[in-house]
Amino acid sequence: MTTLDRLTADLTTSLKARDTLRTSTLRQVIGAVRHEAKAGTVERELTEDDVLKVLAREVKKRRESAQIYTDAGALERAATETAEADVIDEYLPTRLSDDELAALVDAVVADTGASTLKDMGAVMKEATARAQGRADGKALSALVRARLAG
Repeated sequence: MTTLDRLTADLTTSLKARDTLRTSTLRQVIGAVRHEAKAGTVERELTEDDVLKVLAREVKKRRESAQIYTDAGALERAATETAEADVIDEYLPTRLSDDELAALVDAVVADTGASTLKDMGAVMKEATARAQGRADGKALSALVRARLAG
């Protein structure tokens, strides 16, 4: 069962259970996935990786919005955005732990032979490919920078 099929099946379940938050969130996410498929000049079939990228983008949007709402003092809206992000997060692969991420960066630095910050681009490209969407880009970048600088 693909992620999109799972989202659709879970939408039906949440409708029957009258879970408004989950229903609303799943509708928005399914809409974002369908929009992505229709983006561009020709409609295309999205791969599983494409769907996961859309989901990751939606989680990131909601986390950033929650932070903005928190800073502005709109705690109820921030809580809603965080809850929506948590619902979407259930469909993403599990994140790498800090130790796993550090081991991955060390392996990539060793494999590429990188030694200075000038090599950061090559290391980031390989590390991002190996992480396969299971690591936050900002955290990965900071870790790579620390390894190459120190």
